[in-house]
Amino acid sequence: MSAGRQQIERTTYRNLAVVVKRWPGAPADFFTAEATGLATLAAAGAMRVPRVLALEPERLVLEDLGEGVQKERFWTIAGEGLAAQHALRNARFGFKRDGYCGPTPQSNAWTDDGWAFFAEHRLLPQARRALDGGHLPSDDVDAVERVCSRLRELIPPQRASLLHGDLWMGNLHCCADGSPALIDAGAVHYGWPESELAMLTLFGSPPDAFWRAYGAHAVVASDWRERAPVYNLYHLLNHLNLFGGSYRAGVREVLERFG
Repeated sequence: MSAGRQQIERTTYRNLAVVVKRWPGAPADFFTAEATGLATLAAAGAMRVPRVLALEPERLVLEDLGEGVQKERFWTIAGEGLAAQHALRNARFGFKRDGYCGPTPQSNAWTDDGWAFFAEHRLLPQARRALDGGHLPSDDVDAVERVCSRLRELIPPQRASLLHGDLWMGNLHCCADGSPALIDAGAVHYGWPESELAMLTLFGSPPDAFWRAYGAHAVVASDWRERAPVYNLYHLLNHLNLFGGSYRAGVREVLERFG
């Protein structure tokens, strides 16, 4: 998800083609979170990301990867790359710093238990924000709490993997040379790999070539799509809080099924 308050432009910086992101009045750590996420993904060496060229409180200057036409193996490379990224594990869930999913603050406090992490640092904060903002009534928040209480039966054990954290189709970028890259990395953390796959199906879906390549390099449960709505409840709640009532029906559909 892109942060709606950002201003993004292509320009030059020190004779280099760059993308400049600006957000006047941005939270002091907003662009630092993205720079940290990009550095972490770059160090992983699994997928291409833009280099950070300058970081300021209200401005981030990034390498311009350009925009091109997907080359023949685009989706195969993307699937293999994401599988390699998800192979990077951590003993705990969370991250070394908090981040942002779009413009929404996202707690990444280190947590031993993935179910507790997802409940306490993902679903419940969004539900409470929706209640406070008048987007959901208390009955729906109660249903979110019931989903949280059932996470151990709904979600199988998974080791914490390195996630982009906001990987909808728009953040899987096609560079000028036709290769894939990850952009908008403010939500990077260690979490359930299935949750990343689920978000890739929330607004469209990669083609079969991606799933074949990912499955050839990662162990994927055959039934993960059945629980994808549970993972995506977090993003639907976030969209409800950011963009309003058009997402309420989607939230309630998940709650009626799992809550």
